[in-house]
Amino acid sequence: MRLLFSCLLWLGSALPAVALSPVEPDRRIAITIDDLPWASLGDHQPHAPPAAMLEHHAQLLRGLREAGAPVVGFVNEAKLEVDGRLAPERLQMLRDWLQTGAELGNHTFGHTDLHAAGLAAYQADILKGERRLRPLLAESGAKPEWFRHPYLRAGRSPGDKAALAGFLAAHGYRIAPVTVDNSDWIWARAYRNVLDRGGDEQVLKRLRAEYVPYMLDKVDYYERFSIALLGYALPQTWLMHANEINAATYPALVAGVRARGYRTVSLAEAMRDPAYARDDAYTGAWGPSWLHRWAIGENRPREFFAGEPATPPWVLDLAGVEGE
Repeated sequence: MRLLFSCLLWLGSALPAVALSPVEPDRRIAITIDDLPWASLGDHQPHAPPAAMLEHHAQLLRGLREAGAPVVGFVNEAKLEVDGRLAPERLQMLRDWLQTGAELGNHTFGHTDLHAAGLAAYQADILKGERRLRPLLAESGAKPEWFRHPYLRAGRSPGDKAALAGFLAAHGYRIAPVTVDNSDWIWARAYRNVLDRGGDEQVLKRLRAEYVPYMLDKVDYYERFSIALLGYALPQTWLMHANEINAATYPALVAGVRARGYRTVSLAEAMRDPAYARDDAYTGAWGPSWLHRWAIGENRPREFFAGEPATPPWVLDLAGVEGE
C-alpha cells in the first residue's frame, strides 16, 4: 500500500501542471442605433439640418468607420420631412449611413407608441415608415429586414403581440430585440442642453468621462443577468441612439466592450442564439429589455433584478428629467 501511494505521488508530480482557471464566457455583442437620421431632428427645424447637427452626424459616422463594428440603424421617416415634404438633405444623412456599411431598419414613421396608438394605426405607421426606406435600400439590391419597437413597447395583450409578429413577418421583417438597455437618451439630453447653453467644456468633458463607464457598467450588468437567467453569456443586442453624446464617445464605447473580451458581431449573428426564440410573455405598460421580459415570464423574484446601474442625479438635473 505504501509503495502504491509513493508511485501515485511520483506519477502526479510527473504530469504537467494544468491551469484551473474558469472558462471565459463567449462574449459577443451587436450594436443597434435608433432614431435615424438624428434623434433630435424634427419637423420644426429648418429644411436643411442645422450645421452643428451635421457636424455631430459626421462625427458619429467617423466613429462607425473607426470602430469597424457591424451596426443596424433604425429609421423614423418622419424626420426626413418638413411640412409633409421630403427634405433631400435629410435623406442624404441616411445615404451617409449606408456608405459606412451600416444596415438600416424600420422604427415606424413617427416613432409611434403601440400602446397609445393601437394595433391598426401602428401597423399603418410601420408601412408609412418604409416609403423612402424600401426604395433607398433597393438601389443596392437590399430591402429592410429589421424592425425595432419605439419605446420597446411590444403589445399589451398576447393577441396584439401575436398579430403584430404575424404582420411584420408577412412584410419581411424580423423583430430586433434589445438585451442591453440604458438611459443614453437622458445623458444625450443633458449633453445637448449644455451645448445649447454655450457649451461649457468642463461640463461636457465630465459628461463624456462618466457616460462611458455608465454604459459599460450596463453591459456588465446584463452579462451577469444573462448568466444568472440562461446559464451563459448571451450574444447581446445593445441599444444606442443617434445623438451628440454617442457621436462624441462611440469609439470609446466600442473599445470598452472589446477590452472586456467582446467581439462585435452582426445583429443576424447574435439572433442565431436559441434564447431569442424564447417566448416574450411580457404584456406590461413599459418597455423593458428582453432579458427582463424572459425573467418576468419565469416569475423571478424582485431581488433577481437588483444591481442595475442608474443615471446620477446631477445628470438628471442637467437633462431636466425627474427619473429614468
